[in-house]
Amino acid sequence: MSKMEFLARELERLEAEGLYNRIRHIDSPQGGWLVVDGERVLNFCSNNYLGLADDPRLVAAAKDALDRYGVGPGAVRTIAGTMTIHDELERRLAEFKGVEATIALQSGFTANLAVIPAITGPDDVIISDELNHASIVDGVRLSKARRKIYPHADVDGLREQLAAARDEGAERILIITDGVFSMDGDVAPLDAIVDAADAYQAMVMVDDAHGEGVLGRGGRGIVDHFDLHGRVDVEVGTMSKAFGVVGGYVAGSKVLVDWLQQRGRPFLFSSAPTPPDVAACIAAVDILEGSTELVDRLWANAAAFKAAMVEVGFDIGHSETPITPVMLGDEKVAREFSRRLFDDEGVFAQAIAYPTVPRGKARIRVMISAAHSDEDLAYGAEAFARVGKALGVVS
Repeated sequence: MSKMEFLARELERLEAEGLYNRIRHIDSPQGGWLVVDGERVLNFCSNNYLGLADDPRLVAAAKDALDRYGVGPGAVRTIAGTMTIHDELERRLAEFKGVEATIALQSGFTANLAVIPAITGPDDVIISDELNHASIVDGVRLSKARRKIYPHADVDGLREQLAAARDEGAERILIITDGVFSMDGDVAPLDAIVDAADAYQAMVMVDDAHGEGVLGRGGRGIVDHFDLHGRVDVEVGTMSKAFGVVGGYVAGSKVLVDWLQQRGRPFLFSSAPTPPDVAACIAAVDILEGSTELVDRLWANAAAFKAAMVEVGFDIGHSETPITPVMLGDEKVAREFSRRLFDDEGVFAQAIAYPTVPRGKARIRVMISAAHSDEDLAYGAEAFARVGKALGVVS
């Protein structure tokens, strides 16, 4: 018997339970429409909120950086990989976010892995929202701190955990929450979380991957949205969603960034972000600083699509953002719904099922973009209605 036979059995189980994820392959730039598995389809999957992934200004910036800096950084940041373009991105992001300093990393995922273990130790307690992203979960696991979970967005439950941590003699307490929860589209009650933290002298960290470029003035994120500047200790962001490129960063005080340069393991032991990516990120910041047009269009598109889906009779949960979960429940129904949208309607909208969401909470997660036209949104809503009626999801 093969040593990997156990994996074959597990894959068969996933298939039987409707949990096997068939990966689609894209042969076009990201945009409102894509070429997927050879078919031109309406794109309701990408995190490209502002349509910047194929923006000519970002493409031109990346090409210019190729000519000036070459393709790769050649080293980790602490040895020979920090280029002046990295310094520029960090300075621009700090200005955009209204913080003292930022540190650029390879992704939002690695940003969480960098910061959480670096600022907590065995005598500390981490208190985390139960629906936080997998990168936060993994970052917490890497820390030697004790950990507690509070019910999703439940500030009273958070306060109970804070009191327990203090009673147990925690030296430091770190509260961690997503800013926007990616599966449901709801926004963390960050203002109330910060108030609770202040009452117990706890640090607050927010992962704003789905809030950057979406919430706040011109997309400055959840801290700006709630006007909490100076009261949130750690902000983690990504450049791979609304900014349209790839990469991550941590924003906060200069002392925090200085410490992460010394002890943030992804910064110390993984190569720096590539110059073309960094240049495109800077171009995206330029665009957001110059105009709110794309952010405004994103929100208008989201409102129009959500209204159309509710009118048909779909359950779209409690989303407060352009993320639109179409709640279906059953994993097999969700997979079949997604298949029919693609094969019969030319709409690319992937099913989301366990383990990404709890069992029985399967859904089609629609990601609205500023790149969608009014006609795109109407076409997509009509396609959902036809499939929903065919499967008995709506009447």
